[in-house]
Amino acid sequence: MRRLIASAFLTLLLAACDRTPPPAGLVEVAGATCTVPSDLRPARPYAPPADEVAADVPIAFNMLAVSWSPQACRSGKDYPDERYQCAQNRFGLTLHGLWPNGSDNRHPRYCAAPGPAIPVETVRKHFCMTPSPSLQQHEWAAHGTCGWDSPEAYFEQAAKMWDSLNKPDLEAIPANRLTAGAVRDAFVAANPGLPRDGVFIATTDGWFREARLCYSKDYRPMRCPRGLGAPDRERLKLTPRGETQTAR
Repeated sequence: MRRLIASAFLTLLLAACDRTPPPAGLVEVAGATCTVPSDLRPARPYAPPADEVAADVPIAFNMLAVSWSPQACRSGKDYPDERYQCAQNRFGLTLHGLWPNGSDNRHPRYCAAPGPAIPVETVRKHFCMTPSPSLQQHEWAAHGTCGWDSPEAYFEQAAKMWDSLNKPDLEAIPANRLTAGAVRDAFVAANPGLPRDGVFIATTDGWFREARLCYSKDYRPMRCPRGLGAPDRERLKLTPRGETQTAR
């Protein structure tokens, strides 16, 4: 009996030793490893274009913009960080941002421009969610200042929604079946409670760019009030991971 107990204890001890923590700077993200750069720094604040400032627009609902990082790297749009986002890691879905929306085609933007610089601790904490200091600064300045008192509060809310979202494996969709409807279905299948008409699909020249998920003012999934972007039947292409060339 004592031998059995000793053997069981040894087995548990060896199993515990095998569970070595990942090296410092590595974070598990949706089955992949994200490396947080040791020299990561915040982006500088900037003065927004005067015609983009809309501080007086009431918030009607929110959008969570979930982008396909390889497409951002390929196109150079949406402030990708070529050094960290596009060359050092192999990101798939990442968070573009949490966007307060207005009731019509005007949306609240740059409500406290220029948005102050984000503390480096906040940039590092949310790098694996939004892997670009420039994009983080833009999202805080353009959108975060319209609903939150600090970048910490803004990114904490965004992270809460991001962490609760099941990210579908878009690369599992056969290329000959990749349509806007298939991407929409993938998000809905992975997230029970997300309405199908709450998934707006954004594209760029036939390439999948991002899914914009609609939420109420109190962050409940809802129908997108102004259409769904690309129609279900639209055929799409998906930029492969590891794409580092930008087509600027």
